[in-house]
Parts: sequence; structure tokens; C-alpha cells
Amino acid sequence: MSRSLRLDRRRFLGSTAAAGALVSAPAFLSMPAIAQSGRPGVSHGLQSGDVGMHDAVVWARADRPASMLVEWATTDSFRDSTVLSGPDVIDATDFTGKLRLTGLPAGQDIFYRVHFRDLADVNVEGEAVVGRLRTAPAAKRDIAFTWSGDTCGQGWGINLDWGGMRGYRAMLDTNPDFFIHSGDTVYCDNPLQEAVELADGSIWRNLMTEEKSKVAETLAEFRGNFKYNLLDENLRAFNAAVPMFAQWDDHEVTNNWFPGRMLDSDDRYTVKSASLLAARAARAFHEYVPIRPNADEPARVYRKIAYGPSLDIFMIDLRSYRGVNGDGMEAQLTPEARVLGQEQMRWLKQELLASNATWKVIASDMPIGLIVWANFATQSGVEAVANGDDGPAAGRELEFADLLRFIHHNDIANTVWLTADVHYTAAHHYSPERAQFQDFAPFWEFVSGPIHAGTFGPNALDMTFGPEVRFQAVPDGVNLPPSAGLQFFGHVAIDGDSEVMTVSLMNIAGETLWSTDLDPA
Repeated sequence: MSRSLRLDRRRFLGSTAAAGALVSAPAFLSMPAIAQSGRPGVSHGLQSGDVGMHDAVVWARADRPASMLVEWATTDSFRDSTVLSGPDVIDATDFTGKLRLTGLPAGQDIFYRVHFRDLADVNVEGEAVVGRLRTAPAAKRDIAFTWSGDTCGQGWGINLDWGGMRGYRAMLDTNPDFFIHSGDTVYCDNPLQEAVELADGSIWRNLMTEEKSKVAETLAEFRGNFKYNLLDENLRAFNAAVPMFAQWDDHEVTNNWFPGRMLDSDDRYTVKSASLLAARAARAFHEYVPIRPNADEPARVYRKIAYGPSLDIFMIDLRSYRGVNGDGMEAQLTPEARVLGQEQMRWLKQELLASNATWKVIASDMPIGLIVWANFATQSGVEAVANGDDGPAAGRELEFADLLRFIHHNDIANTVWLTADVHYTAAHHYSPERAQFQDFAPFWEFVSGPIHAGTFGPNALDMTFGPEVRFQAVPDGVNLPPSAGLQFFGHVAIDGDSEVMTVSLMNIAGETLWSTDLDPA
């Protein structure tokens, strides 16, 4: 199906606004509002996620205890629609609700609308809000998607004078089928100040809420970080039109956390256990992100999303199962040296081996070859994978050496790694001819972010797996604000006929900074 025949997001947003008999004036484009006339309202817009050929997750939040009602159809007129009863949303989930839609037609634009019925008076229903998604195709067709990470970090919040989180508007303009959020979906450890003086003497003014005035420790404060981001009209418009495939990293909890870490030296925290904070953060993350529930492990983030015959996406989690951020020089793959963990590694190998898709995108919340220190001042502690010694694989690198060897020996073709985390954008090509560990096939890793946070970089590369910088765009300074323009996202287009993958690195002005075409093996 030609992309020119699809319903453009801008047309969708316009058509929903025009459908006055069907939906109130586009609620997802206005600030979350108190319910009108005592009727239950959709408080923070709509979201969809984890879209497959025949299913998708739909999310909304009510402003009071209510029943979630969802209707979907293949046209914006909602003719011949399917009406579904969703969950009751109460204070136990902070009034958030998710419903998995099933039986959807493949490769189809799906329009859905959500409204709530008041649990205090079941005769009272609120206005509907309309969203849109596109299911994965059953046959080969053009596919386009974006990825980035890092939303609302380093003190840069919603500045209404600047236009809010403009990176999401730039991604919306590319008309993607879906968006991969590579982690740091919120910054629960980065409180905001109302005013920040910039280098040129101008003032960056943050929209403020109580929950964003301190580090998050309580469940309510973690939830408040997600609600804060959803105050932004750019993000709500994007969410209403583009499904999100989300993963998490560290700032959903606190910087550089690992299970068992104690925050004894951080006076901002009265709760010192990172594991306790992580449990509360995971609860909020799964309440506020349209992630497909996992019955066996409710807090699981890693999963595969099959998006038609051309593409499988493997969402991995380098945060939840890691050992201590040590020196990374372990000679054996001990539990402390792992970052994926044994069970997730077994799952990833099995799913890669079983995949029949042409392209296997591995969406990682951290890069492979870039050196990310737990303490940049002393350049100590391995926070990501690379240990900085340029030598044979050791520590966490052993796990990735094992994975890359497995991919190579089993002739698993066309793997591409996408990530964010380091707050700049880059293209890295890995090859055994440049590497210390050589038992793997060449591959690409593309880095892009932040979408709305401080800009940093560049990081040094570790040569264990032979990475080479083919492109990078980095700031001239540290923690540059979004208004400096160095906010980045990546765009991937897969041609429906040739299956050539075009990867582009873009900025929030919508400019393509660098691009490459990858031919499928």
C-alpha cells in the first residue's frame, strides 16, 4: 500500500476536530482539563502501543473513578464500529486504564475513541476523545517509524513560551507508523526550577507541578512525572496519532541505578533503596505507558513486536537484570557481570532464531560500544556495556560477545541496533576487522536523542567490537537546552518492494543530517 494513500496524521487531526457530532473539540490538543458539567473526562489524552497485525493496546486516564469505554472502526466516521467495555479505573491505578484491542484487520488504519462512564452515577458519561493507529501489515509494504529517547531531562521541562516539547511535533510531521521510545521516558531524578537563565541571558521558563519540584520517591511522585509530560500538547497530539513502543532505562527511577544499589550519599533522597524506588517506578511506568501486559512477569519490559514480514522489533531491557556497576573487567560471565541477565538472553536468542522477518531491529536502552561511565568525573564504573580498555571482551562485554557470536553462527541476517541514552546522535558501524573480539558479522548501531532534554557528548568508543563513527552530531558545550536546536531523532523507512532500509538521523527542525541505505542480505 503506497504511503501516499494512507491517511496523513495532519488530516486525521483535522478530521477529528471537524467531527463535532462524534467527538468534542480535539481534547488531545488542549491542556488536560477538569471534567465539564460534572461529567467524567479524559484527563491526559490517549495513547496506543505495541501494535501488531491484529492487536493493539489503547490507554487513557479518567479524572475520577469511572468505567473505560472504547470504540474502534476502520473509518473516521465510525460506521460499523466495534464497541468494547474496558476496565474500571480507580485510585489503585491512578485512574489509568489500558485495553488490548484484538481482532483488528492487518495493515489498516484504525480509529478509536475513548470515553468514561462515572462509577458514582452510571447514567453519566463523558465526551469521547479520538485516536488513531495503523496495524502491522500481513504482506510487504512501505514501513516508516521514528525512534529517540530522553524526555524532560536535566532541568528542561515544558516551556510554553518556546512551544513545549517541539521534538514530538517534528516526529509527527514525518508521518511515522510508530515510535520507539528508547528509554528515559521521564526523569524522576531531575527536579525542575521555574526559571533557568541561559548563556545568552534569556530565561527558560518551566511549567511547574508539585511532583516535579523534587526527586520522586513515593508512588504518587513517580506517577506525577508521567502526568507532567502529558501536559505537553505536542506529546498528546503525537500520542493520539502514533503508537509508541516504549522501554525504560535509569531515569524512570534514578540515575545509573542497579538492583540493590543504596543511595547513601545522595541527600535528596530519604528513601535510600534503589530497589524500592524501582518497584514504585515500575508500577507507575506500566500504569502510564501503553505497553502490552505480561501475565508471567507483570513488570517485564523486554518483548518482541512483530510488524509484518519485513520487520521484527526486539525491545530489550539493560536495566532490570544487571549486576553492580563495577569496573567491568570480570574474566568470566558471572551474574554480577551480566546486564541482560540469563533469562532475557535465553529469550532473545530464541526469538532471533525463530524470526522470519527480513529485518531484526534490536531496540536497546543503552549503546554497545560507547563508553558510559557511572562516574564521568573519575571515569569509573561501567554504566553501559563497554569497559573502556579496548581489549578482549570482559565483564558485560562477555554477554554481548556471546550474543554476537550466536547471531553470526546461526546466520541470523539483517540485525540493526537502535538506541539513545547519550544525548546526541551518531551512526556506528561495527566490524570484526577492527575488533579485539572477532567472532561476529558486521552490523550497524544508530544512536539518536534527546527528544527533549539536555544535549551532551560525544562519548569515546571502546574498540572491543570494532566500532567506527560514520557520523555524529554533538554540541559545543554541556547540557545545552532544547532551544539550542540540538534535539535529535532517527527515522527508518523500509521499502515495500526492495526491502531496502533507509536510516536517517534528523533534528527537531525536520532536517535530515545524515542518511544511509541498507540492503537486506
